[in-house]
Amino acid sequence: MGNFPESCELHALAVEGEANWEDTRGQSEEWQLILPRTKLGPHRQHYFQLENVEGTKYTHVRVTIHPDGGLKRARIIGRKALEGLSGQAPGGSESTNEIPAPSVDSIATKRAVPVLPLTPEAFASFGQVIQAYEDHNAVPKGTKITPANAGTASKFHKLSLLTSSYLPNSKATPGLSVYRCQPLQGIEQDRTTVLKVLERHAFTNQAFIPMGPGGGDGLTGPGTSYLVVVAQNGEDDRPDLKTLRAFLASSSQGIVYDTGIWRK
Repeated sequence: MGNFPESCELHALAVEGEANWEDTRGQSEEWQLILPRTKLGPHRQHYFQLENVEGTKYTHVRVTIHPDGGLKRARIIGRKALEGLSGQAPGGSESTNEIPAPSVDSIATKRAVPVLPLTPEAFASFGQVIQAYEDHNAVPKGTKITPANAGTASKFHKLSLLTSSYLPNSKATPGLSVYRCQPLQGIEQDRTTVLKVLERHAFTNQAFIPMGPGGGDGLTGPGTSYLVVVAQNGEDDRPDLKTLRAFLASSSQGIVYDTGIWRK
């Protein structure tokens, strides 16, 4: 707290024996980027999906922080590889990442995407996280906080802005709607599920904010979490499945998808 790095990046290496931690491009060893430089926040735990790791073995991982500061710890989650350094890790496979034309309503892929806890930093390339913070030390850098309602509330200013890029004379306007969602079905015994459809809004960003229980006709027995799946737009206005990410949001977190982001 008060000494967090602005950002960090991770490299990994597969080598017999000791690694040369000073040399990023040595003659006999090659450090691979597994987490591009990513912004960090203060006083909380971060979760990031690594890149260039599927079906690949590594023996060493190096964390680089920018420009300075401190980290409490770094944990790398993976599987124990077979003996030696050649070949794929157990269960490794090539990603097929194919989308049957012409619709993305049935996306075929053999790639498994881990579900990570939702944090503003990990979600930054797809949109914004809308939430209050009990501990003001954990608020993302640059967020303005002021007391409100005679000191009985804290206001976290402009966590996201409303945007609209509809064409003139389209007679289209942004609006506020409410979704009544059913619980996610089809979860397998190994806690996986199949992604069957993605959609996007090409002219506006889109916000989802959970609604708690209420009296009268309000919700009864609301859920405590929800699944967020996102991808960047790729060629021919189709999802770029290399950027596919999944997050588990709590009922205290809302999200805003940036304009044009594919989402489930």
